[in-house]
Amino acid sequence: MSRQLKGVSAALRELLLALSVGFALPGPLPADLQNRISNGSVESLDELVERAEATGLLRPDGTVVGTVRHALLAVTPVAKKHALERELVSVFASAGQPLGSLARELARGGLADPRVAAELEEAGDGVLEYDPALALQLYDEALLAGADPVRTAARRAQAASGEGDLDGAARIIDSLLVRTNPPDLGRGADVAASVWAQRGMLARAADVYRWLGAERIGSSAPLAVVALAGSGDREGAAAFFRPDAPPASPTLLAAALAQTGRGVLASLGDHPQEGIPVLIHASDMLNSAAVALPLADTPAALAALLAMHSGEPHLAETVCRAAAAANQGGNAAQPRLLLLQGWASMMQDKLEDARLAATEAAKTNHWPLVPRDEILCAALEVGLARRNGDVPELLRSWERAREAMLHTSVDLYGLLPWGELMIAAARLRDTRRVAHHIEEAWRLLGRLGEPLLWSVPLHWAAVQAALLGESPAELAPHAAALARASAHNHLAAVFAAAGKAWVSVLAGRLRPADVEAAARGLAAVGMPWEGARLAGHAAARADERRDMMRLLSCARELHPQGNPASAGTRTAAARGSAAVDAAGSSGQQDASGLSEREKEVARLVLEGKTYREIGEAIYISPRTAEHHIARIRRRLGAENRSDLLARLRLALGPDHHQQE
Repeated sequence: MSRQLKGVSAALRELLLALSVGFALPGPLPADLQNRISNGSVESLDELVERAEATGLLRPDGTVVGTVRHALLAVTPVAKKHALERELVSVFASAGQPLGSLARELARGGLADPRVAAELEEAGDGVLEYDPALALQLYDEALLAGADPVRTAARRAQAASGEGDLDGAARIIDSLLVRTNPPDLGRGADVAASVWAQRGMLARAADVYRWLGAERIGSSAPLAVVALAGSGDREGAAAFFRPDAPPASPTLLAAALAQTGRGVLASLGDHPQEGIPVLIHASDMLNSAAVALPLADTPAALAALLAMHSGEPHLAETVCRAAAAANQGGNAAQPRLLLLQGWASMMQDKLEDARLAATEAAKTNHWPLVPRDEILCAALEVGLARRNGDVPELLRSWERAREAMLHTSVDLYGLLPWGELMIAAARLRDTRRVAHHIEEAWRLLGRLGEPLLWSVPLHWAAVQAALLGESPAELAPHAAALARASAHNHLAAVFAAAGKAWVSVLAGRLRPADVEAAARGLAAVGMPWEGARLAGHAAARADERRDMMRLLSCARELHPQGNPASAGTRTAAARGSAAVDAAGSSGQQDASGLSEREKEVARLVLEGKTYREIGEAIYISPRTAEHHIARIRRRLGAENRSDLLARLRLALGPDHHQQE
C-alpha cells in the first residue's frame, strides 16, 4: 500500500490526506489545496477523484479506503496532521456546524484545540444527569483536547460517582476542594457529600455542608437536610432549610429536592407519618425527571425507610420497585433500592423475594457494593438465615456482617440493619461485636430528641435481643419506652403488646387470647413471621391442649411455610400439617418411606434440634414432634440415636440440610 501511495501525484496524496483527516467531498477542502485546484495548477477535483477511485484508493461514497487512510496518517508528520485538523475545525466553526463524533476522534488522536474541548464539555454536560458513564468519557476526552481540569473537576467527579466509581470521584473532588475559591463549588460539595454517604459515613457528608455554609448552600439546601438530620444534627438541618421555603427554581427537579427536605424534617416531628406521602411525591417527581444527581440518599429510599419504620413494608416495596424501574438516582443507586425492597419483602415473610433482591443488588453493576449497601446486604442475609432457622448460614452471614461493620458507621437511615444485627448478636451470644454501634445509635436518636418513628423499631429490636439474652434488666427500659410511646404511635402500641406477651410466655403465665392478639397485631403491621414466632413459642409452652391448638392454628395462619426447608416441602406441609398433627397420619410416602412432614422433622433432627426447637420451627407441639420421631425410628428400623441419624442421612439423600 505504501508503494501504491508513492506512485500517486502530490495533489492526489494531499486530497486523500485531507479526506482521511475528516474533510468531505465536494468540499470545502484545505485552503492550500482548494486554491491550487481553483487556479488550475493541479488537476481538477473531479479528475483527482476519478483517478483515486480508479486506483482503488477511494470508495464511491467519497471515503478513503481504510488501509490507505491508516497508511497516510501513519506516515504524515504529527504537526501537519494537527494543522489540517485545526483547519477542519475552523471549517465547521465557520459553517456553524457541530463537530459531533468527529470531536471525540480528534481528541483521541491528540489534537489540543479549545473549540474541540468546549464541544466535548458541552456534550458531557448534556448527558451528565442521564448517562454518567458517557459523560465521564466525554469529559476525559475534553481534557485530552485541552480543557481546564479544575473547571471540569466537579462535573467529572459527579460522572464518576454516578457511575459508581467512588474512589475515582473522591480523588477528583479532593483535588478541587483543597483550592481557594474552587469553581462549581455547590456541585462539588454535593458530590463529596454523596460519596461520604455511600461510604457509610454520613457524618462526614454533614461536615461537607457545614464547611460550605448557609451563605453558599444555594439549591443544595434540601440535600444538606438529608445529611445533617441523618447524622443527628436536627438544628443544623433546620438552619439550612425552611420547610415553607419555595423550591430553588420552578422545575420538577427542584420541587423533588425541596419535598425530600420537607419529608425528612417531618419524620422528626410530632406527626412523622406526614413525611411518607411527601417523600413519595418527591420520589415520583424524581422518577419523572429521569435524572441522576449526587444525593446522600434518594427520596425513594427515604420513603421506603419511613414506611418500614411505620409498619408498612408493602408500601416500601412498591416505592422501591417503581424507583428501580425508573432508574432513580442512576446506576449507583440501584443496589440500595433493591436491598431496601428485599428488606421490605423479608419483613413480610417473603423470604425468596428478599433473597432474589439481594442477589440482583450484588450484580446490578460492575462495582462492588459500597460500604453502606454492604452492611445492608449483610444484615439482610443475617435476617434471612435467622428467619429460616438455618444456623450454619446464620454463622456465615454473621461473619460477613462483622467485616462490614468495620467499614461503616451508624446513621439514622441505617437503623433497621443495626437492629437486625443486634438481635442476631444476642442469638449468637456475640453482643460485644455490636455494642459500640448500638450505643452510638442511641446517642444519635438522643441528639434528635428520640423521634418516635425512628426510635420505636430499634426499641423493639432491643426487646427481642433482651429476650434472647434472657436479660430482664436490659429489657425493662426498652419495654418502658414502647409503653410510653404507645399513646402516640400505633407501631409502638403493637410492639408493647407483643413484648408483654413474650414476657408472659417465657414466664409461663401466658394468656392465649392476649398472645394471639399480639401475634395478629404484629402481622397487621407487616411482620407475620414475628407474629407466628410468638404464637408458635406460646403453643409450645401452653398447658392446655385447646390453647396449644389455638395458638398453633394462629401461627400457621400467619406463617403458612412454617418450615426452614425447601419451598416445595413448605407448600406440602402447609396443606397437610393440620391433618397430620390431628390424626397422626404420616401422609403420602415416597421411596424414602417418609412422608413430607416426617422429612421436615428429619431434617431438623439432623440439625441437632430438640423436640421443643422442632416444634417451634414448624409450629407443632413438642409432644407431636416426639411422636413423629418415634414413628420415623420404627419405619426406618433404627435401634438407637446414632443408627437413626445414619439412616436419616441415607433416606434424605445428599440434598438434606445437615449441620456438621
